[in-house]
This record gives sequence, C-alpha cells and structure tokens, in this order.
Amino acid sequence: MSFPTSPPALPAVVRRFAAGRRVRAIWINELSGVTFRIGPGTEFVKVAGAAAVDFADEARRLRWAAQYTPVPPVLGFGLDGDRAWLRTGGLPGVSAVHPRWLAAPEVAVRAIAVGLRTLHDRLPVPSCPFDWSAAGRLARLSPAWRGKLGDPPPVDRVVVCHGDACSPNTLIDEHGRCCGHVDVDAMGVADRWADLAVATLSLGWNYPGRGWDTVFFEAYGVEPDPPRLDYYRRLWRSEDIDAS
Repeated sequence: MSFPTSPPALPAVVRRFAAGRRVRAIWINELSGVTFRIGPGTEFVKVAGAAAVDFADEARRLRWAAQYTPVPPVLGFGLDGDRAWLRTGGLPGVSAVHPRWLAAPEVAVRAIAVGLRTLHDRLPVPSCPFDWSAAGRLARLSPAWRGKLGDPPPVDRVVVCHGDACSPNTLIDEHGRCCGHVDVDAMGVADRWADLAVATLSLGWNYPGRGWDTVFFEAYGVEPDPPRLDYYRRLWRSEDIDAS
C-alpha cells in the first residue's frame, strides 16, 4: 500500500460521484485498487477490479462496526463494468502514515496501539457475524501451507479484530489520538494476537530506524508474546503467498 507517485486514470464512476468537485487519488493498495478523495475530504471512493475484490463484504462490516466505533459511513457500493466501487463518507484526522505523523513516529505508534486496544474493547464478540479465526483462515490455504504453519497457539483473548491493522489504517486527529479506522474488509472474531502481530510488523515498514514494539505494547497494555507474534505473522504472509 502506498501513496500514488503519479495521478492514476480517473474512473467514470468517480467522475460521476464527483460531479465537478475536485478529485485526488490518495492511496493505492497491493491489488492496484485506488482510493479517491472527493472535495475537501468528506467523501471517498475506493475502486478496484471486480475480479479481485467484493466491496459488499467491507460495506457489511463498516455498517456493523459503525454502531460501536468510528469507521467511515457507507454511502453505497456496486459495480461499474469490470470495476467494483465503495463510496464512503469521511472521518476527522489523517492516516498514521501521513507526513505529519511520519515525522512524529512515537506519537503515531502510541495512537495506533491505543486505537487498536479501544477497538478490541468496544466491538462486541457475541453479536459479531464475521469470522477471522486462525481455523477459518487456515481452511482457505492449500494443504501444503497448512502443513508448513502447523497448529495455531492456544487462544489468549477473543476479540473482534480489525483484520488489517497495518499502520495506514489508523486515523489520527490533530492532538495525536486515534480517531477512527479504515479498510475493515477482513474484520472478524479472532485471537487479539492476529491483529497485534500485523500491527507491530507494519511498524517496521512505516517507521524505520528503530524498533517500536516496546512502545506499542506498553501503550496497548500487554506484554509481548513472541510465539503468538511469530505464528500470526507467518499466517499473514502465507495468505499473500498462497493467493499469488
């Protein structure tokens, strides 16, 4: 995932929604999907190849999570030819990898950790209809990869996980506090270490120069668990490799 280095082509569906307002591409993901900001930031449209993504899943998760925690409001989703799109409202704040927060990495890391802990504490497991458990994820892998990974560690604490707790998916307000989350298409019930493993792995990619795990775990409020971190990081990587 990265900021665009040059303006990508503007899809027709985005032009229709913009209705003459200014449009800017602000994010490109690993599937070549693009997020466009319309106007001053009150509306966003994600566009990707329809064969690669189903935004209906993300829309359902956003609508469910919005009852309990700040996530973008869903304005619509659908297909436009061979492209899928998801239209949402905006939230206050900017991504944790905005230049402002890259220049203040300790503030960003603490905001990411506190925001993730708040998400885990707020979202109700009993009423969550979505699954992101190790068992469910392993079932979607090839037998060869399941064999390489082995059995998952015993569950520590079941929560509703974000599902992609990489740094860019936390929004931070002007005071350095988490004010929302985006990109929740994999949100579901799982051991909290599934999120913690990805969140801390992402810190090294986005805030290089020193290790941030100690700061993160102190702010989240838990001691590091190396075996669980290792397993869930390997599971995360294997999903990308097995799907390629």
